[in-house]
Amino acid sequence: MKKQWNGKRRFYPVMLALVVVFGVLTGCSGKDDKTPEQISAIQIGKSIEQVVSLKEMKKEDLNKLQKLYKIDANSVDDFILYTSTSNVKADELAVIKLKDESQVESVKEKIKQRIEAQKMKFKDYRPDEYFLVENHVLKTKGPFVFFAVSKEADSMERAFDGAF
Repeated sequence: MKKQWNGKRRFYPVMLALVVVFGVLTGCSGKDDKTPEQISAIQIGKSIEQVVSLKEMKKEDLNKLQKLYKIDANSVDDFILYTSTSNVKADELAVIKLKDESQVESVKEKIKQRIEAQKMKFKDYRPDEYFLVENHVLKTKGPFVFFAVSKEADSMERAFDGAF
């Protein structure tokens, strides 16, 4: 009887070690990366709001999105748009999720036209705002187009990148 008990005693540490190794391997199996198709522009907007304050900006609707960027509403799956509350400030934030990723370059070009118009508007009138427009962030990730004009554009960009 005593020999049987000694055999069980040796078995328990081996089993415990196997359970620990299995737990470590499954727990460290990797980050739960989200694909761009699984994320909404609103979720990205919430991530950005956790990093920077958008209280000094006004949330805009689809009509404003079309007016500013001349984007066809049927091509937009989801978006957030914030603009300055004053026409003497250049602050702007847009995260646009398109229905078809092939339209990304077209939308980017339309936003570049907006950037050029803003540069013309602020160049001689408000040099500090012109500087912000000059140093904008415009990038894409999958079906998303991200555009930011702000003193905190770098933080907004990091939040956008971190959402994926």
